[in-house]
Amino acid sequence: MRSATFPPIRVEPEVRAEVEAVLREGESLTQFIEEAVVAAAAWRRVQAEFVKRGEAAIERWKQEGGGRTVDEVMAGLQGRLDDAKRRAAGRPGR
Repeated sequence: MRSATFPPIRVEPEVRAEVEAVLREGESLTQFIEEAVVAAAAWRRVQAEFVKRGEAAIERWKQEGGGRTVDEVMAGLQGRLDDAKRRAAGRPGR
């Protein structure tokens, strides 16, 4: 497979100096840029997949009639808190 070339990019001298300052021993500017491009593309792919899964979950939630109301969730949490307090009050040393 033949390799491809990215278009050259123009940056301010300060940006180039910052990048060159963080290069590892033996690492070239080209290697750094290639690694950064590959990592950025992978991160964007992960983000897009995450959003897709989230949108699918919302759609399923809507089709299933929604979820619980805030009051239902809060009542459940309050019940769990009350149970935990009762258990803690029943322990020796309290």
